[in-house]
Amino acid sequence: MKNKAAARIGTYLKPVKASLAIVAVSGLLYNIGMIAGPWFEGKLAQRLCEVIAGTQGFRDMVRLALAYVAVIAAVQVMRYVKRLYVRKFANQINRDMKQELYHSMVFKSKRELQQEGVGALMTKAISDVDACVEGIRKFTTEVFDTGVVMLAYIVMLFQYDWRLTVLSMAFPPIAYYIADRLKKTVTQNAKEYKKSAERLNAATYDRIGNALSYRIYGQESRRDSAYEQCLSDYEDKAVRANIWENVMQPIYLVISMAGCVCILWFGGKNVLGQGWTPWDIAAFVTYLSCFTKLAAKSSKAAKLFNSVQKAAVSWKRIQPFLAPAQAQGMKKPLASDKEMPRGKTMELQQVSFGYAGGKSLFSDVSFSAKRGEIIGITGPVASGKTTFGKLFLGELPYQGKIQINGRVTYMGHDPELIGGTIEENILLGESGDAWQALSWVDMTQEVQQLPEGIHTRIGNGGITLSGGQKARIALARTLWHRKEILVLDDPFSAVDMQTEQRIFSVLCRLAENSTVLLISHRLSLFSRMTRVLWLEDGTVTVSDHEKLMQSHPEYAGLYRMQTQGDTGKEGESENAG
Repeated sequence: MKNKAAARIGTYLKPVKASLAIVAVSGLLYNIGMIAGPWFEGKLAQRLCEVIAGTQGFRDMVRLALAYVAVIAAVQVMRYVKRLYVRKFANQINRDMKQELYHSMVFKSKRELQQEGVGALMTKAISDVDACVEGIRKFTTEVFDTGVVMLAYIVMLFQYDWRLTVLSMAFPPIAYYIADRLKKTVTQNAKEYKKSAERLNAATYDRIGNALSYRIYGQESRRDSAYEQCLSDYEDKAVRANIWENVMQPIYLVISMAGCVCILWFGGKNVLGQGWTPWDIAAFVTYLSCFTKLAAKSSKAAKLFNSVQKAAVSWKRIQPFLAPAQAQGMKKPLASDKEMPRGKTMELQQVSFGYAGGKSLFSDVSFSAKRGEIIGITGPVASGKTTFGKLFLGELPYQGKIQINGRVTYMGHDPELIGGTIEENILLGESGDAWQALSWVDMTQEVQQLPEGIHTRIGNGGITLSGGQKARIALARTLWHRKEILVLDDPFSAVDMQTEQRIFSVLCRLAENSTVLLISHRLSLFSRMTRVLWLEDGTVTVSDHEKLMQSHPEYAGLYRMQTQGDTGKEGESENAG
C-alpha cells in the first residue's frame, strides 16, 4: 500500500472485500426481513379481534405468534452476522490506516515531526483514525440498517395506500434538510475539538517531560494552572463537538414522526370505509407500525449525516500523512551496485547541500570509498558535520549524486534509546548475545554491577543512564547491527581517551568488511583514519591526516591542542559534549 493510493479511502476497502460481501448479504436479508415485524403485528391484532369475536380459536393465535417468533429469530441471526463482520472490517481498516500512518511518520525527518508537535501527532495517530473509521463503520451499517430497510418500508407502505404514503413521507426530508444546514457548524466544532485535543496532548507531554525543570524554577503551580485551562477548553470543545449530533436526534425524530398525524386521521377513514383505500384493523396496525419504524430510521439517517461530517474532518487531517515518503519531498540515496567497481561501498559525485533560505553548507563533494576504510569527518562548530552524515539516511534533499552498495547503519550524536532493558536496546528483537556487544564498547563490568544486569530497564530515552553509558549502548547496538556502511556521529564524545582508544581498536577489527564514516569534533584518533574529510567555510577537503596537518593550520591546531591537553576524564568529556 506504499503508494499514492494510501491516501484514498477506497484503498482500505479492497483488503476487506470478503467481509463486505458477507455484510451485504446478511444486511439485505436482515433489513428486508424487518418488514415481517409490522406485517405480523397487524395480523396478530386482526387475529386477536377475531378470537374475541369467536371467529378464530386461541390455537390459531398461538400458531401465528410462534411463526412470528421464528421469523424474527431468523432475522436477528442475520443481524448478528452483519454486525460481526461490520466490526471485523472496521477493525481491519483501523489497523491498516494506523500502519500506513506509522510508516509515514517513521520516514519523516525529526525536524518535520518536531514542527508538527507531539500532541498533534498523537491526536492524528489515534483519535483521528478512530473517528474516521467509526464514520466508515456507521455509514456502512446505516446503508443497510437505514437505507435498505427504509426502502423496504416505503415499498410496503405504497402497497397499502400510495396517496397516504406520499403525504406522510413529506416530513422526513425536513429532518435531512436541517441536518445538511448544520454541516458547517458540525464541521467547525469538530475541527476546534481536534485542535483542543492536540493542545491537551502537547500540554500533557510537556508537563511530564519537564516536571523537574518546572519544580526547580518554582513554576509548578503556573503550569498546573495552564494545564487546567487546557482541560477546561478540551471539555468545552468536546461538548460543542457532540452537542448538535446528540441534541438534534430527538428533534429529527419528532419531525419524522409528524406523519403519524396524517395516518391516524386518513388511516382511520380508510378503516371506516370513508378514505382512499378500504382497510381492516390488520392493515391499519401494519401501516402505522411500519411508518413509525420508518420515521425512527429517518431520524437516524439525519444524525448519520452529522457523524459522517465529523469523520470527514478527521480524514482531511490524516490524509496528508498517508501519502508515500517520496510524495512528501524525501530524496533517498540511489543504490546502484551494478554501476560501481567491485569492492566499492559508496561514491559521491558533486554533492551539495544547503537549508532552504540559508547559505550552502558544502558543495561539490566527490569521493568514493571501499570496504575496510575508516573515514574521519570533522570541522569547526556548525560546519555541517552532522548534516553530512544524515545525507546517507535520505532525510535531506541534496543536490548531486550519492551511490551506495549495501545498507547503512547510523548512530546519531543524540542516541535514541527505547524504554526497555539494556539487552532489548542492543538486540532490538533479534536473538543473540548482547554481552558480546557490550564487551566491544568496554561496558561489561558496569552492566554487571547493575541490580538486574543486562535486564535492567533504562527508562524512556535512557534517563537512568549517564551520557557516556547511553552513547556506548547506542554504539554497541550499531556495531551489533552493522551493515556495509556505518555512519557514527560523535560516538566517543562522552568517554575518556583510554576507553576511546580501546573501542576504536575493536571498531577497526569489526569494520573490516564495512566502510565507516566517523564524525567527531575530537581528533585524537584521526591519525589512525584511512582518510579525513575537513569541512570549513562551505568546502570539503578530502585528504589524509598528515597532509591536512601541513595544508590546514586550523586542523593542525585543533589536533595538537586536543592530543596534548585532553584530561581523559569521562565526566569532563560529558560536560564538554
